[in-house]
Amino acid sequence: MEYSPKKLSDILERHGFNFKKSFGQNFIVDENIIDAIIYKAKITPNTLVLEIGPGAGALTYKLSEVAKNVLCFEIDTKLKPVLQELLKEKRNVEVVFEDFLTANVKEKLSSYTYETLYVVANLPYYITTPIIMKLIEEKIPVSKIVIMVQKEVGDRFKASPGTKDYSSLSIFLNYYFEVKKLMDVSKHVFIPKPNVDSIIIEMKKKETQRKVIDEEYFFKLIRDSFKQKRKTIKNNLKEYPLEIIEQVLKKNGFDLSVRAEQLSLDIFIDIANSVSKGVCSND
Repeated sequence: MEYSPKKLSDILERHGFNFKKSFGQNFIVDENIIDAIIYKAKITPNTLVLEIGPGAGALTYKLSEVAKNVLCFEIDTKLKPVLQELLKEKRNVEVVFEDFLTANVKEKLSSYTYETLYVVANLPYYITTPIIMKLIEEKIPVSKIVIMVQKEVGDRFKASPGTKDYSSLSIFLNYYFEVKKLMDVSKHVFIPKPNVDSIIIEMKKKETQRKVIDEEYFFKLIRDSFKQKRKTIKNNLKEYPLEIIEQVLKKNGFDLSVRAEQLSLDIFIDIANSVSKGVCSND
């Protein structure tokens, strides 16, 4: 069965599916946008695609035509008959009806053979950040992430130092990935129509990456630096060795009165490594 928005709507209606706000369900139906996502993702025949929240399967259907395999995690079991009907001829698609945030994703991936692992998904707005953090914290071996997210969330992902959207999350992502916007997406291409427009973001794993001595410490330092955005580094990091931090800031043209949103990833790496070395040398 070929995909079309009309067929998808008919399947949803036939199975009496009701959209759930609690799951952030806004299904993309526009074929042009789906085709654009597939094209921009540059999926190879040896790629395993991880899709989180396939919804009614419109994107899944098209992904299956270019990827080696598509592994989906869907929390809403009411979508099982919908996805079974749409994807019944797709032998390279597996849908796991579990919450991605609590699932043992690495164990599931171990049953697949693939050259590259991509995440391609229209992420539910309300859990976008937890999903990204799970991918990072559990060290899931993703080489590229192409996701459609709420525009204001995407703006935070790709924000630069000194802008209002720059946050601890911007730094976390930029530590691991090259982040860029691929395209804007109108709210009119979804059913039901959300209140906001979306953005498609690409996050490509960095081939060369500046390393920190202690990642856990690095991430804690960043979170603490941003815990009260209007406060200065001096106030937010008063429990840290400020004399070491001040030396790094001076070297980069700042002082302790600077706010976290003014500081780049490289400066935070310098601070974390300098403090780690300082703490080690004092032991």
